[in-house]
Amino acid sequence: MNILGLSFFYHDSAACLVQDGEVVAASQEERFSRHKSDSAFPSLAIEFVLNEAELLVSDLDYVVFYEKPMVKFERIFKTNLLTWPMAPAAFRASTKELFFKKLWIRQLISSELGIASDKVLFSDHHISHAASSFFCSPFQKSAILTVDGVGEWATTTFGIGEGNKIELHKEIRFPHSLGLLYSALTAFLGFKVNEGEYKVMGMAPYGKPIFTDKMYKLLTVFDDGSYALDLKFFKFYRSLHQSYTKELTALFGEPRDPQSKFFTRETGWPSYFGKQPVGDQYEQLAQEQERYADIAASLQAVLEETLLGLLEQLHRETGCSNLCIAGGVGLNSVANERLLREGPFDDLYIQSAAGDAGGALGAALAVYYSLHERNEPRVMSHAYYGRAYSNEDIKAYLDSQSIAYQELPDEDRLVDFVVDQMIDGKVIGYMHGKFEWGPR
Repeated sequence: MNILGLSFFYHDSAACLVQDGEVVAASQEERFSRHKSDSAFPSLAIEFVLNEAELLVSDLDYVVFYEKPMVKFERIFKTNLLTWPMAPAAFRASTKELFFKKLWIRQLISSELGIASDKVLFSDHHISHAASSFFCSPFQKSAILTVDGVGEWATTTFGIGEGNKIELHKEIRFPHSLGLLYSALTAFLGFKVNEGEYKVMGMAPYGKPIFTDKMYKLLTVFDDGSYALDLKFFKFYRSLHQSYTKELTALFGEPRDPQSKFFTRETGWPSYFGKQPVGDQYEQLAQEQERYADIAASLQAVLEETLLGLLEQLHRETGCSNLCIAGGVGLNSVANERLLREGPFDDLYIQSAAGDAGGALGAALAVYYSLHERNEPRVMSHAYYGRAYSNEDIKAYLDSQSIAYQELPDEDRLVDFVVDQMIDGKVIGYMHGKFEWGPR
């Protein structure tokens, strides 16, 4: 059975080909289009995965989209109605885009691929996340946690997987979302939402979590591990362009300028920043950036503590020793290490493409295992499902672009060359074999 899973139109468009339950090929559209976090229909990724499997569109049994557009439309439309007339521009723009573009997914897929519309199926967003982790894990039975910005309505789900079945039995709904909390602070810290969250995670170790008390003003965590945001600090549910309100600025001070250079007194001023400021100017700039690092560290600490609380409750409810995680928050590798080290579960499996791209994989697997038993887990033990490039491919491209290069005769010479370059302080990019599935 050949099943093509797709995600697109929000961020991280991707295609994944599952053949008889095995992942054959998977890629985000950005790897071919060269548009970071490309959200367009993944034509190039589809072409790649079909070619990799040596299949035609006519060989596909099903094409599965990673969420349910009508349910998502309901959530966005109802949310817009609740904010009317505070945000008329956002209401008009989002409703127009949904109605004329993002609602008619079945017809679009059928038209673009030339496939019968009855072969186009849909999977719930968080089921897709859950399936992308559990059905790729070595576990026959496992608790499942999905955490992201938002799917149709859910932002966090509790579940359990056993054999070929997944049940999500509890959820937290939009607008209460750990993913959107992290994204709002990502914007406050001067980075792009749905793209710069990993930079916030990387900024956090340079700071100290001295603002956790203030951070807990943004959300309430309940005894059962669930949480709710204080919406007076956020605008993401009623604005297309602004994630947070003036109340958040009053709490944490002015947001970070996206063009500012990040450094601390401990790291010093990197030479590639150019001429170093001196005296009081240097001290002022360093203290300013250290404050933002402290905010990032506080956000990271609160995220980790909240996730640990969710895990404690999930463990009490399921009694499982294994845990599968997916959803965009599952890409927070710093939090994941702490969850494994301090959480109540013995073993942890995380989908390498835990964000929306991985939904393409999960959607395909969800359909496959709804039709087949899962007698032995088919473990996704690596993440190399992309395209490989031969020396001939690389040379042809370099020649076509008139790029200077040096071709070395064997691996020993290559290793010597790379070591010499590193000793000279150069940065090395190394490509070998197929490119990876997921950003980590």
